[in-house]
Amino acid sequence: MSQRITPVILAAGYGKRMKSTLPKVLHPLAGLPIIHHILRAVRVVTTEPPVVVIGHGADQVRQAIGDGVRFAYQAEQLGTAHALKMAEPLLVGQTDLILVVTGDMPLLTPTTFRRLIALQATNSGPLSLVTLINENSYGFGRILRGPNGQVQGIVEEAQATPEQLAIRELNASVYCFRADWIWDALRRVPLSPKGEYYLTDVVGIAAQDGLNVQALVLEDPQEALGINTRAHLAEAEAIMRQRIISAWMDQGVTFVDPSSTYIEVDVKIGMDTVIYPFTSLRGKTQIGENCRIGPFTLLQDVTVGENCHLVGCALQNQQISPGTSIFPSQGTLFVGSADSRQSLSAISATEDLSPHYE
Repeated sequence: MSQRITPVILAAGYGKRMKSTLPKVLHPLAGLPIIHHILRAVRVVTTEPPVVVIGHGADQVRQAIGDGVRFAYQAEQLGTAHALKMAEPLLVGQTDLILVVTGDMPLLTPTTFRRLIALQATNSGPLSLVTLINENSYGFGRILRGPNGQVQGIVEEAQATPEQLAIRELNASVYCFRADWIWDALRRVPLSPKGEYYLTDVVGIAAQDGLNVQALVLEDPQEALGINTRAHLAEAEAIMRQRIISAWMDQGVTFVDPSSTYIEVDVKIGMDTVIYPFTSLRGKTQIGENCRIGPFTLLQDVTVGENCHLVGCALQNQQISPGTSIFPSQGTLFVGSADSRQSLSAISATEDLSPHYE
């Protein structure tokens, strides 16, 4: 019988450093709320509906996520171990493996999750975790290993000694637990001096019991970027944009200047299309083959047929017929094929066409 694998996303935190009334996990990234990127990635590799642990802004998060997930509520933010415990009533006896990730890590890929699950499937012990090697600690906990190289525990940066601070293997806060072990282990997690229960402590509990803990070292440390500030959000946006553009170039799309092109994750582009500088493609925009888009063009939820040429325009919720050219002339967009042209009301480039999440 195949194993039942359930993802749990910890998304109850306040996110004070974002300086926003919007819950951190709902800030938009490449056209989607942060948490939607994580949900998409975990759904590819798990068998059961995700569980999302919510707290701060719970109603907003519920509304933004919608159907297809189960919610557990953490009334008091008492740490990550406490957050995972909130999922116990939904999952006890209902799954074999539990994949745990925090809701502010949108750059993790299905490939990484798949490798972690495969590692735990062959692990004699109760858990496997993701680590990274990096000179910049990002405030992450340090991985403690014994003389034989086995993972012995995790020490949080605030509690680390100078020797431990020199360790460059860091905890990425991504775990795969054996479900028949984790719930009792969570009850053994001590209260920290800050009044919280840390999920990292279950690693030391397993090691103390002589149980094997496996570690998957990330090939790309950028995947472990957690978003806690607006600067982190901008950094993640740049990485995501590079991924998206690289993927479309592999599919036969030309970007004249990728650094000046903004493209969201649900955009579709046909082969042999050229995207010129200062072009922004948003929402569910679809562009056919052999088009020329830009420069200075913004498309939001626009469907563009093949062999079109769009320059210097801002369009929203439009359907552009194949063979159409659109270019600015004295404040009006002229639309036409080789046989005819007709005037189309221009959409002001200053109009807010960005996606809104309520």
